[in-house]
Amino acid sequence: QEQLVESGGGLVQPGGSLRLSCVVSQNIFSRHALMGWYHQAPGKERELVASFTTGGSRTYADSVKGRFTISRDTTENTLYLIMNSLKFEDTGVYYCYVHYRGSDYWGQGTQVTVSS
Repeated sequence: QEQLVESGGGLVQPGGSLRLSCVVSQNIFSRHALMGWYHQAPGKERELVASFTTGGSRTYADSVKGRFTISRDTTENTLYLIMNSLKFEDTGVYYCYVHYRGSDYWGQGTQVTVSS
């Protein structure tokens, strides 16, 4: 059964940093998969903030460009989101996502709270 298991969320002050991790089942951790991170702020829709395209390029939402970096470790089947210069509006639940061979897979979400 395919799984995505996230970790790394928490409480951080504005301007701080966090690194989110997502361990992905090996059978769907493919360079041909679309994989990325969604952010769901309180009361709002989920928004794709960073991703690897099926071609391996990185894409970012304008709101996080220059502050967030998506990376992956193919030896560990792990997807990362490095978040720097965090702002209040980055608060919310972050979900790891993989689209592979016509199917969508989601992690359980990890809470990030930016507060002073």
